[in-house]
Amino acid sequence: MAGAPVRRAPYKDTLQPALHRRFSSTAILLLAVSYLEALLLANWGSYFWSWFPIGPAGFRTLLIFSCGLSILILRIAHYHVGLKTTESGLQTLNSSLLSLSTYETGFWYSVSSFLFCPIFLFSMSESSNLQWIIYFGGSRARLNERPLFLACYLGVCALLQTVAHYKIDVDRLDFGISKRQTKTQHKALSVLPRSFQIVLLQLPGTLAGCAQQAISALLLCLILYYFILRGFAWGWALTFLRPFYSLPKTSIVPSTWPTDIYLLFRCAYAGTLMNFIWATGNTAFSVFMVREPLKNGNPLTSESKDPNGSLLNGLKSKKLSIKSFAMWELAIIAQDFEARRLAIFCDIDRKDGPMWSQVYAICMELLKQMETRIDEYGKPPPSAVPQPNPPAEVKQRTSAPLRQDAIFTKKGETSGLLGGVEKAWDQIARAPGSSPVSELSPLAKKTWKDAKDRVLTKEQQEALSPEHLRSEFGNWTTNLMKIEYIGGLFRHDFRTRVAGVVMGTPYAEPTLYTNAVQALCLLAVHSLAEDQFGNVHRDVPSIIRTLTAVIRKVENLKQQFPLHWTDPSGNRESPEVDQILDTLRTGLEQVVSKFEPYSSDLRLSLGDLRLAKESFARPEKEVPAPKEKEPVVQSKPIEGKKAESSRAHRREYKRVEMEQVR
Repeated sequence: MAGAPVRRAPYKDTLQPALHRRFSSTAILLLAVSYLEALLLANWGSYFWSWFPIGPAGFRTLLIFSCGLSILILRIAHYHVGLKTTESGLQTLNSSLLSLSTYETGFWYSVSSFLFCPIFLFSMSESSNLQWIIYFGGSRARLNERPLFLACYLGVCALLQTVAHYKIDVDRLDFGISKRQTKTQHKALSVLPRSFQIVLLQLPGTLAGCAQQAISALLLCLILYYFILRGFAWGWALTFLRPFYSLPKTSIVPSTWPTDIYLLFRCAYAGTLMNFIWATGNTAFSVFMVREPLKNGNPLTSESKDPNGSLLNGLKSKKLSIKSFAMWELAIIAQDFEARRLAIFCDIDRKDGPMWSQVYAICMELLKQMETRIDEYGKPPPSAVPQPNPPAEVKQRTSAPLRQDAIFTKKGETSGLLGGVEKAWDQIARAPGSSPVSELSPLAKKTWKDAKDRVLTKEQQEALSPEHLRSEFGNWTTNLMKIEYIGGLFRHDFRTRVAGVVMGTPYAEPTLYTNAVQALCLLAVHSLAEDQFGNVHRDVPSIIRTLTAVIRKVENLKQQFPLHWTDPSGNRESPEVDQILDTLRTGLEQVVSKFEPYSSDLRLSLGDLRLAKESFARPEKEVPAPKEKEPVVQSKPIEGKKAESSRAHRREYKRVEMEQVR
């Protein structure tokens, strides 16, 4: 009886534990920052209990940590990979307003801010006058508006943070962060892992940005509170507190303003601390989650019962994040792990084909998709192509045709100016879209021109000309698009548009393609010494030709891709596309240099090699033109007219030189 087949473990079963460990690292760092903020909010009445973790400081730390933990859970639910390739900011705004996740994000930021509010209020001393209830004349309880303003301010901070969350796309996991991480380590932090060092070195700049954001929220809150929120917040606060305190029945807003310089300073202080908690959690999450897919120095799937099967499962995943992690692991295996490469080359008895064949098909499919998107750019969709209509059945006319007589039923033809006007009105009635002036008679045109010359000057006529109006409208539109808050809604950036064509929509992840190219080329290069069965060399010509074609098409697309009229910057840079091009050139150069001696056996023609070498050649940078040299006096005597012209030239040069000296 045959044994039960070995179950192929899904790649997410390997990836999820790694992501949980990274989430734990983020939570530990956030807990440390929460403890530091708890120390800043302590009153230091007792030196021991003000810092001892098991006590008021520890309880305050847990409450502050809960403010950031809710945001981390939100990040886990909504994270994605890839650059958003929407056409404009207005489309992004429209999709965000119609998405339930946007309101969920705003809700949790608001919950976090209103949870932080009582923590901050209870940490303030009585001299700060931030109690909710104050007493006049012994037992007359009154609602204090100062903490109410602070609560509204923290709510405005949550609103601004929600807007910034989607404006800068905080939910994105940028795999390029790991590759851009510097290898130089800070001496004071050398005992910590590199990811912790990166986050800790970013925190001072993050704190400065949080202070700036807190001040911006304070200015906005002053406007919103006194013009919109004051009466509403005052009434709700009284409704909530009346069951607990003997407050006046009237809900009239006090005549005095609650804000003073001390309250504004405390609001900015509270906003900075709260924004720093959010920023620390978001920064640590974004850095820790994109660490290399390794565990104890080995690929994540090394501990699986079927490492190659689990890796294939991730490469075939339809979820972009899982597929990107699996492709990253494949690129690392192709570069650094010889044992896993040998396992890929030797795995030839798999159900769906040899392991190499499946890896080759997956990587080539990504390149083919890129090539297809470039070829289809600019072509109308199949549904938009006009189809030839079937010949319509000619119906017999049941009534007389429409009359084509003149509209003005006047006997005889009228000549002169009146006849031209009648003809123009008749043309307007029959074809409203046509220009009536072009249909006037010569006498009517002359009369119109004379009237225009009497009313308008020549400069005014030029100012009202269609060409001048189009130019003025274009200049006005260009200046309007340069305003960040207005142009950001309508601007179609070159970067996102070309990235969307090359890598697809709605998200474009360049590392998926760069890792696929790197894995494909490195496996092909190492196959010369490690492929025992010789399965790889059959696919090398196809790899070279495909990489050559893709490089040429991407380069042509980038050079010919038009700038949108809403993009006045004229910037034609796309770092994501440049990253793919650089990886394509590097991989093609490696494959060609290794397999060129075997070109005849691989049936690679001289034309294929020539095109490949032209493709992976880097474009030369523009060299500045050399400065013009001063004319050199000829030393040899020149006879005749040449000698006279040379002497005259020398005399002129000396005269100019003397004038410059003077």
